[in-house]
Amino acid sequence: MIIDTHCHLDDTQFADDLDEVVLRASKGGVKGIVIPGADLHDLERAQTLAHRYEHIFFAAGVHPYHHDQYDETVLRRFLEDEKCIAIGECGLDYFRLPEEAEAMVQEKERQKEIFRCHVRLAKELQKPLIVHIRDANDDSKRILLEEDAGVIGGILHCYNASKHLLDLADHGFYFGIGGVLTFKNAKSLVEVLPLIPKDKLLIETDAPYLTPVPFRGQRNEPFYTRLVAEKMAEVLEMSVTDIHDLTTKNALFLFKALEKIKFDTI
Repeated sequence: MIIDTHCHLDDTQFADDLDEVVLRASKGGVKGIVIPGADLHDLERAQTLAHRYEHIFFAAGVHPYHHDQYDETVLRRFLEDEKCIAIGECGLDYFRLPEEAEAMVQEKERQKEIFRCHVRLAKELQKPLIVHIRDANDDSKRILLEEDAGVIGGILHCYNASKHLLDLADHGFYFGIGGVLTFKNAKSLVEVLPLIPKDKLLIETDAPYLTPVPFRGQRNEPFYTRLVAEKMAEVLEMSVTDIHDLTTKNALFLFKALEKIKFDTI
């Protein structure tokens, strides 16, 4: 059994065959899926999907690229839903910053401000965070520690293999491992993976993006979590079954609401 802790099923790439995608994943052992919120305009669709399928849940948040959308009143409305089990994805992304110096500083400061808002909301509502970090390790870690985010914890989505972030495991954070692990240029992640405490490992796809080998370049989907599990088993010298059991146990511990799923009926 596998739980895909980060899957954008609300993406338009799944509009034509969503039922088939969900069924294929279920038959392949994916018994739980979390749709992360990234854009306020997509939250209603994520919510609808979560209520259509018993084993699908969603999170509400604003991706750092869309920080200008942040509206706490709107977020709270979705966060009241019992199937909304996390806050995010949120965080910092410095990959595409303005070239002009002053604009760059303003963009970074605004992202940091909105990230802090997400963390404080998560602590207030007691829902874990789904954290996006790209080219912003130092600032992201500083905010998580300064805001005492460890009291609620969460996931470092698409963990970027930075050893600098590893000690966040001691502050309640889990590490989302996805298709990148199977890429030929994933040497750093392969080397760091054994350093992550096993009770902090999670599986994700980030579908429809970051499709694992040998399907890289095609649309990703939750069925491909099996390929991530197989690569994790190889790197960690464990059985695939043990990887399934371990990551599922970790996901259930982080997301208590997932325990309500009647797995034997899916």
